[in-house]
Amino acid sequence: MCKVIGIDISKASFDVAFQKKDEPFVYHKFPNNAKGFKTFLKVIDEGDHCVMEATGPYYLCLAYYLFDNEIKLSVVNPLQIKHFVRMRMVKAKTDKKDAKMISLYGLSEKPELWQPNEKYIMQLQLIHTATEGLNKQSTMLKNQLEAFRQLPDTDKEVIRTFKLLLKTIMSKITQLEKRMLDIVEQHYSKTFNSLKTIPGIGTKTSIILIAITNDFRKFEDIKKLSAYVGLAPRIYESGTSVKGKGHITKMGNKYLRKLLYICAWSAKRHNDQCKTLYERLSAKGKPERVIKIAIANKLLRQAFAIGTNLSSYDKKHEESLVY
Repeated sequence: MCKVIGIDISKASFDVAFQKKDEPFVYHKFPNNAKGFKTFLKVIDEGDHCVMEATGPYYLCLAYYLFDNEIKLSVVNPLQIKHFVRMRMVKAKTDKKDAKMISLYGLSEKPELWQPNEKYIMQLQLIHTATEGLNKQSTMLKNQLEAFRQLPDTDKEVIRTFKLLLKTIMSKITQLEKRMLDIVEQHYSKTFNSLKTIPGIGTKTSIILIAITNDFRKFEDIKKLSAYVGLAPRIYESGTSVKGKGHITKMGNKYLRKLLYICAWSAKRHNDQCKTLYERLSAKGKPERVIKIAIANKLLRQAFAIGTNLSSYDKKHEESLVY
């Protein structure tokens, strides 16, 4: 019988746990490096299924190693494991326990097999992560600079230093964004140009959509993409007495959700379908923020349809494009 091997991975090491039929769980610990990967391979039998969490960048080297060695592998969202553990009311948390719960999750849920992203998609995601970090640093420096300027006896050298740092960071952000544009135009030009035909969707949003969706090959349908971005509605009802207000999940990609929300401001004026949606919801008395979220979801649906079909936006046929 094939084993489901749970892997709890960290920067320096990874713990594995598996069970053979009704025998007790077996545990191992390996260093998170090439030597550890090679040793781990010895405990894997033909047909075994490895399951791990997408833990920052630490899982990638092992994931690629297992994939290259034709080992069945699933990489799951840590939130899925967290909810699985919570449902079983498990209180103890150790690396061994986490590996065991990941193994049990794999046995119970049978997650889909992992496929690595293309080389250039990985580059886009890496550059995007770097620019996000630099943007956070620039915001922090701007806030500190403004606070220093309010002091009665401000040190001019401190002000000059912060201005120079800000200038350097903004320059690097511009360079990295230009690098992302170059990659997309060179390798994903058809998708990029198709997305930009959607009124309200601009260059930056098109690039991020391509990077996050693996050029629209990562998600089978719009519902999964909408849930990933965090625009899927969350229904809160129970029986006849509990009927909470519906909200978006907010558990997905915050950056893309923010971009789509900003795009909604333009789309409500220039995108015919979004304009109709805005007028309909506004007539019902819906709050502006709720309408903008609905438009953001509509834009995501249009982007998914056009990105998967590699077609151009056509307002005469937009109803058939959006699904």
